[in-house]
Amino acid sequence: MESQETPVATPVKQETTVDVAEASSGAGALSPSGAPPVAELASIDFKVWNPPRSAVVTPGSLPDEYFQPTGEELKAAWQSQSQLVNKLNNAPLKTQAIRDKEAKEKAKRWPETTIRIRFPNQLMLERKFSSSETIKSVYAFVRNALTDEAKQDKFVLYDAPPRRDLKVSDPEVKTKTLTQLSLAPSSILYFSFLDETLNSQTTTPPLLPTILAYATDIPPPPSFDDPAKKVDNRPQTLSSGPVTGSSSGEKKTPKWLKLGKK
Repeated sequence: MESQETPVATPVKQETTVDVAEASSGAGALSPSGAPPVAELASIDFKVWNPPRSAVVTPGSLPDEYFQPTGEELKAAWQSQSQLVNKLNNAPLKTQAIRDKEAKEKAKRWPETTIRIRFPNQLMLERKFSSSETIKSVYAFVRNALTDEAKQDKFVLYDAPPRRDLKVSDPEVKTKTLTQLSLAPSSILYFSFLDETLNSQTTTPPLLPTILAYATDIPPPPSFDDPAKKVDNRPQTLSSGPVTGSSSGEKKTPKWLKLGKK
């Protein structure tokens, strides 16, 4: 009887990419103290931005009555819509082939869509999606980033203003791509639990510790100040060169020029 050889397991190289779905189940999770070096963070396909230091009022912190339009707003919207209808009625008709061509050009121009999920306390979770994906992919990413306890609570993603709930159950939303939902090339979606008691503006959202470990301050916006327009506040110094004029406007001839005329 021949002896059976026991197969030797070959070592598997561990990747540093953090898979959100695996992190939610505890597999391959990285602790804050065991985070990979900064040079290896480029392989992680999400970013976490800390809340801004200054208080900002967001649509998530406003009551529903705030989003109810007034009479003047309705009148302005009706006039704008009437102008748009007139413009469309006078515009040349587009065939299905032309519309398909325009959609392909838009998808080619913006192949990826950057989505930032803003939580009630202003913390933001960012990730790039393919513009051909649907809102269901965004919901799956956000749910996998939540803790096990928070996964049991229902939430909604919406953009504003005006508020537009992007629900997976909505037939007008679930089949459209991110480009068709006008979210490309980048958009901010607000996160809100259906249970309002869970939407705290002062506490950290219930994200996995492996996600929060990568939180960093959002970079400041670039400065567009013209350096040429900056005022020079340096003290004025007297020039050591020849004086060619005076405060009274009288022109003086330099001494070297007078000597040359003799």
